[in-house]
Amino acid sequence: MRHAGTQEIKTERLVLRRLTPEDAGMMYQNWANDPQVTKYLRWEPHKNADETRELLTAWALLYPNGDYYQWGIVEKATGQVFGSISVFTSSSAEPERDPWPGFDHTNGVWEVGYCIGRSWWNKGFTTEALNAVVEYWFKNTDSNWLACCHAVENPASGRVQQKAGFVYDHDSVYHKFDGTPVPCKCYALTREHHNILLRG
Repeated sequence: MRHAGTQEIKTERLVLRRLTPEDAGMMYQNWANDPQVTKYLRWEPHKNADETRELLTAWALLYPNGDYYQWGIVEKATGQVFGSISVFTSSSAEPERDPWPGFDHTNGVWEVGYCIGRSWWNKGFTTEALNAVVEYWFKNTDSNWLACCHAVENPASGRVQQKAGFVYDHDSVYHKFDGTPVPCKCYALTREHHNILLRG
């Protein structure tokens, strides 16, 4: 599979870029310390900015890999880093997941994940970032489809995925890092459907 890695993406209101350890303060303050933000995510809120910095230092080592996709979401108007969006192989992270019948698994199952700070909710930022990553994915890789899932109790995330063209496929369960099961709904977007949306 052809990969492009994490390159900078610009939209009308956002810059999506690699995160660095220097972003730890804003990441911790704007979203990583907030239990409301992490409620449906696998990880728990960070206890302090040092914990955030350790994570970003680990991510920095992964950025040279062509198949590593992890962007910080920056608001152009303020320069604030207020969230993150990634594309990862969910088959390796969640081996018990449903096998996506009817889809080609040759290159694995690639899934988008995202989270943003509460102060930026309900302003269309997540949809804007997701649309940008989807466009980047189909332009820079030869993958024919992309997955996206959300917790059943978080329908707002599902609306974001639908706005970006993702189509509901099946229900499943994922697990937090502490083993807690989270019922979720899984969506898919194919290259063909994406191209139709672009033409439409």
